[in-house]
Amino acid sequence: MLTSLRTVLPEIPETEAFLVQIEALFVTHFIDKQETEQASGSTSHLITFTTSELIESGEVLDYEETCSSDEQPVINASSSDNVFNSSSSGVAAGQEANIPHVPVFCPAFSDHVKKFHTSEKLQAPPAVVLWLLVKPLQKITAIILGRSIRKWWKALPPKKKQLFREWAWQRRWHLTGVSTVVLLFMALFCFTHVEESPLTGRSRFLVFSRENFIKLSEHASEMYLEEFEDSLIPENDPRHQVVMRVVQHLADRNQDIEEFKSVPWTVHVIEKPIANAYVMPNGRIFVFTGMLELVGDIHQLSIILGHEMAHALLGHAAEQASLSHLLDLLSMILLTMIWAICPRDSLALLAQWIQGKLVEFSLNRPYSRKLEAEADQVGLQLAAKACVDVRAGPVVWQKMELFEQIAGEPTLPEWCSTHPSHRTRISNLDHLVPEAIELRARCGCPAFTEPDPRVVFAKVAQLLLEDNENQKNKAKESKERERAEGTQHTLLSKKDMEPAA
Repeated sequence: MLTSLRTVLPEIPETEAFLVQIEALFVTHFIDKQETEQASGSTSHLITFTTSELIESGEVLDYEETCSSDEQPVINASSSDNVFNSSSSGVAAGQEANIPHVPVFCPAFSDHVKKFHTSEKLQAPPAVVLWLLVKPLQKITAIILGRSIRKWWKALPPKKKQLFREWAWQRRWHLTGVSTVVLLFMALFCFTHVEESPLTGRSRFLVFSRENFIKLSEHASEMYLEEFEDSLIPENDPRHQVVMRVVQHLADRNQDIEEFKSVPWTVHVIEKPIANAYVMPNGRIFVFTGMLELVGDIHQLSIILGHEMAHALLGHAAEQASLSHLLDLLSMILLTMIWAICPRDSLALLAQWIQGKLVEFSLNRPYSRKLEAEADQVGLQLAAKACVDVRAGPVVWQKMELFEQIAGEPTLPEWCSTHPSHRTRISNLDHLVPEAIELRARCGCPAFTEPDPRVVFAKVAQLLLEDNENQKNKAKESKERERAEGTQHTLLSKKDMEPAA
């Protein structure tokens, strides 16, 4: 049975760095537990390999050095007491540290993060329910309006149709002017709602304010909490404590980012064998235990959590909802035209389906892949400032790719997915790692002493693939042998049944 974090940490010397304590806990009480279960014959989603080589990271994770620069004034960063009786930052209580201002993301240490919480009850505002009800009615309204226009036009006598055409032709310039004004108004609306994305400076269309969308997301968070109510692991479970403290560590090391100060991070760990994690705009992080079984060390866990936290910091959910809101308004006009022009409902349904697929595959999914790539980039920077081994970033997706290859799962083309392919993410992260290593060094993190995990995993992956191929060949040979033996047995049985000459 797993022991609580409180009983484990005192056994570790207090002089060791914070992440080293988490590392030891993570290895001793989770990864080693999985290895024991595998040795006893139980199934597990974790592929363990050279644990001592890949997970020993005491020197790498010692981040007691702080960023230094003459430009930044001295900040008194004292760590407040916490329930674990260990400092959550690398600055001792009462110690003064020179905190720099690095042009690109450098942490400013602060007191224990006040915005970090455990579970709390959420209340969905009435406006959220209204918005959720109105959104699906937009398409229905467009369909009804289009069909009504078509029926009205069909019911008109030929003379009235001709009169209407003449009336429209005589006022074509007025109608053109009105249409132009409407288009200009829509363009002005879009222009006035273009903002710069925090951290990256990318221009984006944003209708929802951060505060309003956080209220909107509270309803979804409440639904998730109700859905997983029976699967939430207790807060004193080491797996919950590890995730919580890694999130807290990432937040501590990125306090120079204004958005970090306004997000009340909350951790929920769900007991389900699903390799997934996601974050809500209000800072609620949901991590499935299947993801904890997937990661091989604390660095990979930090990369994943950094990616999810980046989504919240960048406001990607509000950005996608804003795009969806704009496309819904444009779709209402297009759907109304489709259902008004098409002579039959069957043709209108076909045209509507084609229109929906075109929007999905040409706009929604490419935009989603773009946001995922941006979260990968920013998440890697967040991890770099936390002295995480950023070389573990590509390894996470190498593992995902390896598992799919071993399981023989079909791989969809990237254009069909809302996320970049594993191979694309590996390539992008490999390209970003050198920059992240430079950022890590500027923030006072010690140099790497362990071998590159990408190289180590590549060798292990090759062995696993070869072993998997050998097992498939053995299984194939066994089936062929059984089939041959069955055929031979059938022939012998027929021969025995033949009457003697």
